[in-house]
Amino acid sequence: MRHSVVVSPPTRSGQTADTTVLAKAVIATTAGVLPAFLTGAVGVQLRADLGFGEAGLGLAVAAFFAGGASGSVVLGRLTQRLGPTGALQVGGLVAATTNLAIAVGARSLTALAALLAFGGLGNAISQPAANLLLANRLPADRLGLALGIKQSGMPLATLLGGLAVPGLAQTVGWEAAYLAAAAVALVSMVWLSTEHEPARAVVGRHRPETPTLSLAVLGLGMFFGAAAAGALTAFLVSSAEASGVGAAEAGLLLSGGAACGIVVRVTVGIRADRRPGRHLLTVSAMLALGAVAFVLLAVHEPAVVVAATPLAFGAGWAWPGLFNFAVVRANPRAAAAATGVTQTGVYLGALVGPVGFGLVVDAAGYSTAWLATAASALLAATVFAGSERFLQSMDSPPRR
Repeated sequence: MRHSVVVSPPTRSGQTADTTVLAKAVIATTAGVLPAFLTGAVGVQLRADLGFGEAGLGLAVAAFFAGGASGSVVLGRLTQRLGPTGALQVGGLVAATTNLAIAVGARSLTALAALLAFGGLGNAISQPAANLLLANRLPADRLGLALGIKQSGMPLATLLGGLAVPGLAQTVGWEAAYLAAAAVALVSMVWLSTEHEPARAVVGRHRPETPTLSLAVLGLGMFFGAAAAGALTAFLVSSAEASGVGAAEAGLLLSGGAACGIVVRVTVGIRADRRPGRHLLTVSAMLALGAVAFVLLAVHEPAVVVAATPLAFGAGWAWPGLFNFAVVRANPRAAAAATGVTQTGVYLGALVGPVGFGLVVDAAGYSTAWLATAASALLAATVFAGSERFLQSMDSPPRR
């Protein structure tokens, strides 16, 4: 039997409260992923000071996602029992501790990787906790938009990491960038302390309504999709430069692509709130379009790369919010536990995708690597299209 949270029509004050809750979720999830994206952004300074190469930097960032993957399922269930507010504060504490420890004590690659792995555990708490918070507090007819905005936290973290390079890392040192990230996490914790679980909040020992095997299959799709997206964000700039695009133009191309992805995430979320279901088919179609963009990137000509980038970000990396909306709506009483399972695929894909892409580039060049990325996106599209057939709980909106 399907369960759902009953909500009242929003008033003006209720809409303001909803906006505040959404802002808290966005800041908390951005703080959760900042250690990883900040490390990539200040990688030049880190490598110079700590004495390791590009391969070491890749391993350090991979440690963050490995930490998240190792604890995602268990921490999703723990979040379900703690409740979203408490869990987000725990995640914020882990993020703040990670950033402070890196700024003060990371003086080797080993220490940096160990601390980032710890930070990944905090992110594995924050992501499902934010999903549960939005499922508890926001009306069902605005949940798609909310999750689309919340999933923009990752490109937002990319943007903040980029701004930290000229603003802090190149002026007062990379340590200051991590101290600023710790401050973001602490601000998030303090702001969340004003949040109180309402009487209708769903917490406790609730199991996902979607069968575990089905969630695992969705996690497999997430793995292939996240691997393709991870390769895109990690290698677009270097690939564009290798094709003949100027360094400054390649950076602007990345920024423009990320902005396009944010706009599409929000737009797709608005449309999801107006549709009765079959959202996984839309996710599948977006990934298929993303695969087309990756094939175009394999052409490796400057004009084609510029034309393909908005499609790559707008389709190949703009679908996670809609996917999470489908999972959360199918599991309204166990949003954290359910997305904790599927999020494991995200972490593993984010870990494997860039590493695999780099290995293929070294062995066969960028064109072959982009074709392999397209194949990964198509595999994800296939998994999600097939999943729509047996996950009937995602095909209809929850009963009021």
